[in-house]
Amino acid sequence: MSLTLGATWLGDGRCRFLVWAPHAQTVEVLVLAPQPQTAIMERIERGYYEAIIAGVGPGSLYVYRLDGSHERPDPASRFQPQGVHGPSQVVDTQAFEWGDDGWSGLPLESYLIYELHVGTFTPEGTFDGAIPHLDDLKDLGVTAVELMPVAQFPGARNWGYDGVYPFAVQASYGGPDGLRRLINACHQREIAVVLDVVYNHLGPEGNYFGDFGPYFSDRYRTPWGLGFNFDGPESDEVVRFFVENAIEWLTEFHVDALRLDAIHSIVDLCARPFLAELSQAVRTLAQRLDRRVYLIAESNLNDVRVIRPPQLGGFGFDAQWNDDFHRALHTLLTGERNGYYCDFGGVEPLAKALTEGFVYSGQYSRYRRRRHGNSSRLIPAHRLVVFAQNHDQVGNRMLGERLSALVSLVSFEGLKLAAGTTILSPFIPLLFMGEEYGETAPFQYFVDHSDPALIELVREGRRKDFARFDWQGDPPDPAEESTFLRSRLNHALAGQGSHRVLRGFYKELIALRKRLPCLARPSKEDMAVRAFEKEKALTVRRWVGAGASEALMLFNFGDAPASVRAPVPAGEWQKHLDSAEERWHGRGSSIPETLVSEGEVAINLSPKAFALFARAPGAP
Repeated sequence: MSLTLGATWLGDGRCRFLVWAPHAQTVEVLVLAPQPQTAIMERIERGYYEAIIAGVGPGSLYVYRLDGSHERPDPASRFQPQGVHGPSQVVDTQAFEWGDDGWSGLPLESYLIYELHVGTFTPEGTFDGAIPHLDDLKDLGVTAVELMPVAQFPGARNWGYDGVYPFAVQASYGGPDGLRRLINACHQREIAVVLDVVYNHLGPEGNYFGDFGPYFSDRYRTPWGLGFNFDGPESDEVVRFFVENAIEWLTEFHVDALRLDAIHSIVDLCARPFLAELSQAVRTLAQRLDRRVYLIAESNLNDVRVIRPPQLGGFGFDAQWNDDFHRALHTLLTGERNGYYCDFGGVEPLAKALTEGFVYSGQYSRYRRRRHGNSSRLIPAHRLVVFAQNHDQVGNRMLGERLSALVSLVSFEGLKLAAGTTILSPFIPLLFMGEEYGETAPFQYFVDHSDPALIELVREGRRKDFARFDWQGDPPDPAEESTFLRSRLNHALAGQGSHRVLRGFYKELIALRKRLPCLARPSKEDMAVRAFEKEKALTVRRWVGAGASEALMLFNFGDAPASVRAPVPAGEWQKHLDSAEERWHGRGSSIPETLVSEGEVAINLSPKAFALFARAPGAP
C-alpha cells in the first residue's frame, strides 16, 4: 500500500485519513475544530480504513471513533498539541521553507557526535532554545548533534523513551516546525542531525494502539512492557508502520541518521526481520535521494550481526554503540566494580576495546553469568560509536552523577584523560551534553505522568534497577519537577575557570583528530596498542600508509607516576599535546618537546595524564 498513514493534507481543501484498525468493525473520523464534522471511513484491504474529507486543513483537530464508542487519537498523529490524551492535529508537512539546499550529509567517518536532551539543554527546553548554542558546538568541532527522542510523551518532561506517538513531535519542545527549524539551523552550519527513535516499546500512558490492532505481542515482553508484534499474524502492518516512521524522519524532517534504542529488546523470529526490512528501506532511500543517511543501533548483545551486511546474514546497520569501551574506561578512572562494571578492571580490557571494539567476544561474563558477545575484530572502526559518558551511563546511576563527580580529588586530570582516550580513539566519538566543560549538574531520571499508580510503578522500577549496584540511599523522585530542574545545564560554566580550560582542551583534542591524517581516518588496522598492567599505562600508535602520518599516544591511568618503555619507529617525534602541562591546569610536565627513538623510547608519565606525539611525512 503506497498511501501515507495518518492525516495527509492534499492541498486542495481536502484531507485524506488512513488508519490501520483491524480490531474495529467501524471507524469514523470526528473532526472537532475548527468546523466539527463526522465521516465514516471505508474499510479497504488488510484492515485499513480510509476517508477523504473536504473542508479539513492544517490545524484541524480530529480523533478516530472505533465501533461507535471509543474515541482515540491517531496512532500516526503528526502533532498532539494537547498532549497524549488529546486530539490529533492535521499538519502541512510541505509548508516549511528549508534553507539547506545542497546539503547531502556527511561521511560517517567524519562524525563527532554531541548527544543532547532538548528539555534540559537550555532553560527554555525547546528546539528554538537550542539553536543559539549551535555556533559554540561548531566552534568546539562537533560535526553531528544527536537528539534524545522527541516523539510525543506524557506531560512536559521526560527522557523521551516513554513516547506514545512515534510520528508526533513533542509539543512542549516546539512541535514539528520547531524541530525543522533546529535541523535547518544545524545543516546551515554543516552539522548533521542524529535522531534517537524507540522501536522496541511504547510508553504506558496514552498508549491506545491496542484498541486499533495487534501492534503488540503477548509472547514477548521488554523491561518496559509488551514488545511489538514484528513476527506474528498481521505483523507486516506493524513493520510497515515503523519503517514508514523512519522514512518520514529522514525525508520530511531531513534527519541524517537514526539511532535505534535498545534493539536487543526487539524479538523478531522472521526470516527477514523488521530490522533488516528497515535497513533495506533506508539504503534504498539514500540511493534515491543521493544523500548520506545512516542507521546506528544501541544493542547490549555485542553481536556483529547488527552491522554485518545482509548478504552475510546481518541487519546491515551502519554503526552501533559500544558499551564495552565506556565500561573499560570508567572502571580505570573511578575504580567502580559494582553492577556490570564487575566484568571490567585494569588496562587490558581497554587495550582490547581499542584494538578490537568489543571486550566481551564470547567469553564468560560474571555479571551476566553466561558467555557474552562475539568478535568485532573484523568490523571497521567507523562502525563503532564510543563514549566516556552518555545519557544512560549518567542518568541510570541512582543520583545521575556525571564523571566530573566520580573521579575524586583528581577529577580534572581524570576528565582530560577520559576526553583524550575517547576522542583520539579510532572509533566515532560521542560526547554527552556538558561533558566538554565539566558540567556539574546531574542528569537524573524524570517523568511527568498523570496517573499516581503509574508514578509509583516507575519509582519501584528504579529502585529495582539499582539493586545490583549496591548504591546506598534513595533515588531522586522521578515525578518531582525539582528532579528535572536540577538536571538542566549551566552553560555559563563553560567560560569560567577550570571549566573554560577543559572546554579548550576538548577543542584542541578535536582539532588534532581532524588535523592529523592518522587520527582523522578511523582504522583499527593501522594501529598498535600495548598495555602495561602493573604501571596502569597504555601506549597507542596510529599511522596512515607507509609512515605518511604517524601519532604516538601514551596514557597513564594510575595515581602515581609511570615509567614505560615501548617500541617506537626510529626518528624524531614532536609533542603536540600534554595533559599535564600547566596551561591545561596540570601539575606540570617533564616530558620533552621532542622524542628521539632508535626503535624504542623510555618515558616518564605524570599521574592520570597522557601525551600525544606525531611524526610528519618525511621526518627522520
